Amino acid sequence: MKYFVRLGSVFLMVLLVGCASQGGGDSSASNKAEGSGGEAQMKSGIAGVIISKPAPMSDVTSPLEVCMETTGYTVEPAKNGVNEGKGHHHLIIDADLPDLSQPVPKDAQHIHMGDGSTCKTIELSKGKMHTIQALFARGNHIPYDPAVTSSVVVFVK
Repeated sequence: MKYFVRLGSVFLMVLLVGCASQGGGDSSASNKAEGSGGEAQMKSGIAGVIISKPAPMSDVTSPLEVCMETTGYTVEPAKNGVNEGKGHHHLIIDADLPDLSQPVPKDAQHIHMGDGSTCKTIELSKGKMHTIQALFARGNHIPYDPAVTSSVVVFVK
């Protein structure tokens, strides 16, 4: 029974995160080129970001290394300023994406990677399911709009 409850919870979280991370209903080529990330877009060569580690729906231990890959964007430190097509990663843990017109908040749920790194080791509560979202933003920490994002759900043993 616990298995089915967990499976149902995971399905619901993936559904909600997937809907929340959509850049809108516009299916034009320009929207897809700047789209919301995702593995399918990355494989097709369309610009975006994916979380390459950990794998979606995996059982993990904490601390956990989270790694991102970008296509069509250049990762650079925030100190380099605002440069079109360039920026740095943020990790959003168990929270909705922030307002895309404002700088990403800096707190326990919004982890900045302004040094230009592509991997970060994070601590997550054990015995719980967690949603990790990558959000790519310019040097001023304001995300691209539509959001360049990807997400995974993991269970911490």
